Amino acid sequence: MVLVRHEMGEVLRDVRLRRGDTLRQVAGRASVALGYLSEIERGQKEASSEILASVAEALDTPLSTIYHEVGNSLAKSETLIARERQLAQVQQVIPDTVPDNLLNGPARHEQAVSTH
Repeated sequence: MVLVRHEMGEVLRDVRLRRGDTLRQVAGRASVALGYLSEIERGQKEASSEILASVAEALDTPLSTIYHEVGNSLAKSETLIARERQLAQVQQVIPDTVPDNLLNGPARHEQAVSTH
């Protein structure tokens, strides 16, 4: 299952690192506790809209850009999950053993056909 807080945390961390900011710098500019911002980035806490707006401002990045990146990340994750489910369904259909008549090869089958 994809959780928005995980994707949001990854996006916030990516934006911060692209800017070259430390967690401490962003937390200070956003007036958010360092530990709390760290938990948000790790997807352990879900930030309020007020906190997100403060962090976005501290990152000098429009909140809409952050949400857009979160949406793109969610779409990629959902696509991967859907593919994994499809693969699991295919694996359930494909037997994990080779039937004896195929394992013994066509020569044996041909012998059986020619003797009848």
